Amino acid sequence: WKETFKQFVDIKANGPSSIGADLCLHGFRHVYGLPQHADNLQLRDTRDGEPYRLYNLDVFAYPLYSRLGLYGSVPLMVAHKPDRTLGVFWLNASETFINIQYSPSDHQVTFVSVLRAEPQTDVHWLSESGMIDCMVLLGPSPQQLFAQYAQLTGYQALPPLFALGYHQCRWNYIDEADVKSVDAGFDRHSIPYDVIWLDIEHTDGKRYFTWDPVHFPEPAKLQQHLEKKNRKLVIISDPHIKVDPSWSLYCEARDGGHFGSTPLLFVWNDMNEPSVFSGPELTMPKDAVHCGDWEHRDLHNLYGFYQHMATVEGLITRSGGLERPFVLSRSFFAGSQRLGAVWTGDNVANWEYLKISVPMVLSLSLAGIAFCGADVGGFIQDPEPELLVRWYQAGALQPFFRGHSANVTNRREPWLFGDEVTAAIRTVIQQRYSLLPYWYTLFHQAHTSALPPLRPLWVEFPEEESTFSVDSQYMLGGALLACPVTEPGIQEIKVLLPGSDDIWYDIHSSLVYNGGRTLSLPVTLDTVPVFQRGGSVVCRSVGSCSCTADPDCNLLSPQGTADGELYLDDGHSFRYRDRKAFCLRRFSMLSGRTFDCNTVIQSVTILGVKSKPSAVIVHASGKEIWH
Repeated sequence: WKETFKQFVDIKANGPSSIGADLCLHGFRHVYGLPQHADNLQLRDTRDGEPYRLYNLDVFAYPLYSRLGLYGSVPLMVAHKPDRTLGVFWLNASETFINIQYSPSDHQVTFVSVLRAEPQTDVHWLSESGMIDCMVLLGPSPQQLFAQYAQLTGYQALPPLFALGYHQCRWNYIDEADVKSVDAGFDRHSIPYDVIWLDIEHTDGKRYFTWDPVHFPEPAKLQQHLEKKNRKLVIISDPHIKVDPSWSLYCEARDGGHFGSTPLLFVWNDMNEPSVFSGPELTMPKDAVHCGDWEHRDLHNLYGFYQHMATVEGLITRSGGLERPFVLSRSFFAGSQRLGAVWTGDNVANWEYLKISVPMVLSLSLAGIAFCGADVGGFIQDPEPELLVRWYQAGALQPFFRGHSANVTNRREPWLFGDEVTAAIRTVIQQRYSLLPYWYTLFHQAHTSALPPLRPLWVEFPEEESTFSVDSQYMLGGALLACPVTEPGIQEIKVLLPGSDDIWYDIHSSLVYNGGRTLSLPVTLDTVPVFQRGGSVVCRSVGSCSCTADPDCNLLSPQGTADGELYLDDGHSFRYRDRKAFCLRRFSMLSGRTFDCNTVIQSVTILGVKSKPSAVIVHASGKEIWH
């Protein structure tokens, strides 16, 4: 039995093998998940067009608001209503389609039907091969759902601290001198960053695991140069081995010393859907046979997952099992969160791609892939200065924060667009670094309890239906609300501040706003709308250019109470896991009581104080200090 697609013939040796199932989600009218698609956070009714497709593909400049498959697939659907969150996990790695029908649909909603009919969502799953392995996760809270899914597929890996800093990438930095020049440019302009990346041109004729002998003749020395500044280098590794009869990968690596790897070198897995330019839909034919006589159709969506896994295991082995790896992968599947980070692929430098990046990373976060982000500035084409600034502002509020651009675009290091743009980018990257203690604590929570750092508003406000379809703003942990500006030339932005009993503080101006309202906020090019929730403690770094500075705790409290956490470890090893070498501090303040902690604190800022205190007494190491 065979099928023809363009000039390709797919021979189905086992005949038709598709499976499917229908589920009715009673009482639900909002469903999410099923990444990766360039679409809204809430999944749309598919009766008017194509179903959602899960089939990993290399899609250059992917179409927006599309249900077609992209680079990765997570077959998890999340449904939410005010009193329950549930999930449906369809464990299948073959090509999969999902049809969704909301009842009553929008055009069916009338006064009579609303009174008589309870809402429901009908979901049809269809996979090309495999078996029905479907799990329903009952929640009932969002937090319980995340934990249930993590128990099945794994918790988010705790990244090394440097991975949460800023990454500078381009296809391609030309040679070692170019890399050193860019590195020096960040220092010269006082812009912090942690990692510089090399794309495919660093190799010897695209032979992965090698270095170009002309442009990168001394890779170990280059890495040592970066090490002096506590910076890292990431190189790309696609899953393709170049067809070259004179090239023996093992012998060259062993005898020629081409790896040049030091503990500061980390890896980027790209093109691992897999991308095959001569294949159907630019990927591997479905009737290709893998080890164990498995047809590619049965495991297509797992291909990149296994390359990611092998790379992670290789880096762990390099350190003797002592150091945490960092590996970015373009392709992914359920469980990829155990391995590292992913990104949203080959985006375009325009406002629509900036806007869609927010729901894309929120969908990934709901599906367990917490370490995610979109390339700042857009990979393809050249961003105008305003767009570049706004993208840095948005990117700094996503877990994975990398600037990247294609070789056909103009160079776009942050200092190439004039003093005003440089200053704006410097400020937002410094703000990212000031929040690293908070980011790191959020990733500890993801690692131990599966709570994603980025959360749709409804995760924190599950009973407020006004939040259920919002995907232009989100919670960063439980304390911060972010609403990045994603439209050009605007002077005012609308921000939904949920929680009628909550109070919110603008983290830049310290102005206070009541929750349960939509705020009209004036904005300039420098405005990054972020609000801190009353009653929360957020730990910040004192130094703008250091990852390891002492924490500076900001306490915000509308009712005289506040609490929060700070997680600390060495930032790079597995000692937190193997020797319990970590520090987890909880900060709390009660009305009329003291603020107690036994961690070194540089300063404490308290907002919401109605009157000036007559005195402040600090107890330190048995001493009493009056202010």
